[in-house]
Amino acid sequence: MPARLYKHIETIWNFHLMGHEVTPADCLFVLCSNDVRVAEYAAELYRRGLAPYVLVSGGKGRFTEEVFEKSEAETFAEILLDEGVPHRAILLEKEATNTGENVTLSHSLLEQKGLRFHRFILVQKPFMERRAYATFLKQWPDEVQSVVCTSPPIPFLEYPNIDLTFDHVVEATVSDFERIKDYPAQGYQIEQSIPDEVMSAYNEIKKAGLW
Repeated sequence: MPARLYKHIETIWNFHLMGHEVTPADCLFVLCSNDVRVAEYAAELYRRGLAPYVLVSGGKGRFTEEVFEKSEAETFAEILLDEGVPHRAILLEKEATNTGENVTLSHSLLEQKGLRFHRFILVQKPFMERRAYATFLKQWPDEVQSVVCTSPPIPFLEYPNIDLTFDHVVEATVSDFERIKDYPAQGYQIEQSIPDEVMSAYNEIKKAGLW
């Protein structure tokens, strides 16, 4: 791959990162996926005392149905327990199949349990931070006092591993940018400003025809 494309992809990767300061909240809201490092990072945030509850949301997705024996939420919950998060602190939503359902079904779960949180820390993969944030603000039915988004602090070129190949990470980085660009018009997310240099990087990547 030409070096200039690395630069363009990293530009989009960095756009996904919200850069939010993580401060104490009522709930760590973990949007599950095929990357268990997100669960490990959520456990670290819990151990740092940033929230008394960890809400994990995820059913079986196209990347995990043949990989995880259980739902994404149950798989992440097992990791949280192994990492020292007590069972009483973990809330499970096991049906969601997309980001919108992560939000709406988790809200329903909290209502069923009689829990009402006002401050959230969303925990997600780096290239899905901005999408998770935009979806939450659009789909969460209640007013909230604060919501920030964070992800495992792993640089772009170090993020691929045996489970998430470089091509997979790049494709997801680009496709999630397209969702940020297109989903507001469909009512799924809030509108977000896209800097010119980010849009230019995306156009150059599409022009190359690799993804």
